[in-house]
Amino acid sequence: MRFFRRSLVGLFLMALTVGLLFVGGHSIYSALQDKWARESTPRTARERVFSVNVVALEPATVTPVLTSFGEVRARRTLDLRAPVGGTVVELSPDFQEGGTVRKGQLLARIDPADAQTAVDVSRTDLVEAEADLGDAQNALALAEDDLVAAQDQLALRTRALQRQLDLKTRGVGTEASVETAELAQAAAKQSVLTRRQAIQQAEARVNQARTLIERRRINLTNAERLLADTEVFAAFDGRLSGVTTTQGSLVANNEQLAELIDPDALEVAFRVSTAQYARLLDDAGALTVAPVTVTLDVLGTDLSFEGRLTRESAAVADGTTGRLLFAELSDPQGLRPGDFVTVAIEEPVLERVAVIPSTAVDAAGAVLVLGEDDRLENGEVIVLRRQGDDVIVLARGLRGREVVAERSQLLGAGIKVKPIRAGRPAEEAPEMVELDQDRRAKLIAFVEANGRLSKEMKARMLARLGEAKVPADMVERLERRMGS
Repeated sequence: MRFFRRSLVGLFLMALTVGLLFVGGHSIYSALQDKWARESTPRTARERVFSVNVVALEPATVTPVLTSFGEVRARRTLDLRAPVGGTVVELSPDFQEGGTVRKGQLLARIDPADAQTAVDVSRTDLVEAEADLGDAQNALALAEDDLVAAQDQLALRTRALQRQLDLKTRGVGTEASVETAELAQAAAKQSVLTRRQAIQQAEARVNQARTLIERRRINLTNAERLLADTEVFAAFDGRLSGVTTTQGSLVANNEQLAELIDPDALEVAFRVSTAQYARLLDDAGALTVAPVTVTLDVLGTDLSFEGRLTRESAAVADGTTGRLLFAELSDPQGLRPGDFVTVAIEEPVLERVAVIPSTAVDAAGAVLVLGEDDRLENGEVIVLRRQGDDVIVLARGLRGREVVAERSQLLGAGIKVKPIRAGRPAEEAPEMVELDQDRRAKLIAFVEANGRLSKEMKARMLARLGEAKVPADMVERLERRMGS
């Protein structure tokens, strides 16, 4: 009895094992059939369509703007230096860094004691020389009077000799009287010569005195100039920079005290390439007086100033290229020498050109043109200027055509695209449709049975299919995969 019961249990366990093996084999066979069915079903290849931004090539008149960077400089500066050495005894209250001064204002005074002493000594020497001149002139006058007296004496002696000769002729006079008269005449002549020599000496003394006076006047003028150099004045209205001295300090001759800058006379020095410089020349080869806009970036706020080109550098400095240009600013309020600014120059106008994004053109000047059936074609343009994120191009034969604004490695000739034109939203609202119960159930069943979708993707798609309205492109895509 026990044997029989154990046999029945063994038969039951064997039957159960066989049944489980059968169920497992059937499940594996069903899964393989589904896989073979999916692999044998031919898939329909769909062409991929890219969405691209397009811009139209519309000819227009464009004024190119040349952009460069430069430094603000002062057109009028003056180094304030000490003309003489000494101690600074007085400074203007405005003699400080950034101080505003007026033309003719006294800025600094150096100790004038030595210079004043030199002036007084030179003035005294001049007075002494003038006194010497007076004495020489008086001596000359006396010498001239002596000459007149000697000449009168000579005339008297000459008449006396003539009288003695007449007496001798009449036989009344004697030889001794005639000889005495001749000796007296000769002595009178010698006296006249002596008086003439005295006059010459007196005249030479007068000339020497006058020369000494001129020399003393020059010395006095030089001393007064040195005295005036002890005071430093402002040559024009401006502001002080680089102040290096204080009251009581000892300065040397020609030592720089400060720098005077005219804040209303500023200019911008900036460098351009030789090609850019060539575009700024007129027909005669001279630099055009082109308008210039100078921009100073102050914590994100741009301050703009107007100006014009004035001149160019005479030579190219060692180690540099291009040309150094200068632009005069009309109203530079707010700028300071040394500011780093952006310079924009208006170039001559270009006719019948187009402005497109720089990303639309490759290095060879090729563009992708939108053709028939929204397929791309190769095109070619000539890049004339590059301005920031845009380029100015000359597009022959492409007038009115649309080109791709942003090129990529995925785009090329023959590829179908979905153009997004300027002024239209980049993503339009998708078209929504309402589904009946049968159609919705079929789509849900297809999604649930699709083993290639991830759980997250299935959850999102089932959530969309459960809504009242479903995107039309989603329904179309699912039905295409279902083969309906």
